[in-house]
Amino acid sequence: MNERTGARAEADGARAAVLVLEDGRVFHGTPYGAEGETFGEMVFNTGMTGYQETLTDPSYHRQIVAMTAPHIGNTGVNDEDPESGRVWVAGYVVREPARVHSSWRATRSLDDYLVSQGVVGIAVPGTRALTRHLRERGAMRAGIFSGEALAPVEELLERVRRSPAMEGADLAGQVSCAEPYTVPAIGARKYTVVAVDLGIKAMTPHRMAERGCEVHVLPATATAADILALDPDGVFFSNGPGDPAAADGPVAALRGVLEAGKPFFGICFGNQIFGRALGLGTYKLRYGHRGVNQPVQDRRTGRVEISAHNHGFAVRAPLDGPFDTPYGRAEVSHVNLNDDCVEGLRLIDRPAFSVQYHPEAAAGPHDSAGLFDRFCALMEQSRGRGSGAAGEGRAVRAASEEPSATMNTGENERA
Repeated sequence: MNERTGARAEADGARAAVLVLEDGRVFHGTPYGAEGETFGEMVFNTGMTGYQETLTDPSYHRQIVAMTAPHIGNTGVNDEDPESGRVWVAGYVVREPARVHSSWRATRSLDDYLVSQGVVGIAVPGTRALTRHLRERGAMRAGIFSGEALAPVEELLERVRRSPAMEGADLAGQVSCAEPYTVPAIGARKYTVVAVDLGIKAMTPHRMAERGCEVHVLPATATAADILALDPDGVFFSNGPGDPAAADGPVAALRGVLEAGKPFFGICFGNQIFGRALGLGTYKLRYGHRGVNQPVQDRRTGRVEISAHNHGFAVRAPLDGPFDTPYGRAEVSHVNLNDDCVEGLRLIDRPAFSVQYHPEAAAGPHDSAGLFDRFCALMEQSRGRGSGAAGEGRAVRAASEEPSATMNTGENERA
């Protein structure tokens, strides 16, 4: 049942929970996971698989996530699929939670997992209405309330409106690792990569390790000097939460990397940081892209990839051809076929590129896994390039060719 107003968020003495949106829209349901109250930006995810990866993705920090797939929790929770050591979503909204989970890999139910992690959730019959509302009105602040946190709706709405907004939020430092760590190469070590953790998922350095990369993961506070001190063959900036316009530290660090001429690859938040380093602006999308079914076109090859996304901000860049930056010419390399959103950037004369989506995609799809091969090719070519922009340009052009074949590294199985 949906109500815009109401006296108390209760349901005839039964266990009750209520989802209150910033604009006054209210959804009633039952508690799922922990009881209490939580606040965050209300967003939706269209993926039909990968709920455990979604929950543990640091990019969802301070967001309440509604799953549009009707059945969540069918396969329970296991110890192999988390993308980090904890659940990061601020709250969780589902339609019909599984009554019984069934998988040989499961160790417990999703409900029990959310309770153990203290994640407040709600099961509501109106997730379709919620999604349509967000598509029409845009992502907004929200709160979930249950148990002793229940109160008159007017009071709950006031609490929601006092909660912090996502715009202007600098969150990467809150989800980043506290200390550096290293993910060793699987097999022979071919390359040394420094990955700046802005909210990195566990599968990302694993995908690089599969390709012979020894990955040194540094905190979000890493400076250009910290990165270059490790003399890497390449530098990677990860996904992460928050407003890229507030992330001045990572932008300054990346500018130092670009000035040094190191090969660079960024994904998601890293793409937005790359855009800012090139002098471009960013903006907030109306309701964002979150799911595993976004069609992205490589503008150079015309190839369309179905890709995994999780972002509420995007880069503003000219789509009609190369443009000048402090590091030479650049271009938009990929666009979203749904809304023409910038999905990738590339420097033409230096070894640097980025995409707005997730090529590691532990839960799938795996159309974009070859981007890791492209990064390795860029590092390989850059090792032997001549000095100066002409040599760099040759390396970039060579590495920009479509990989002859994506490595058979088990992208279709969770390692």
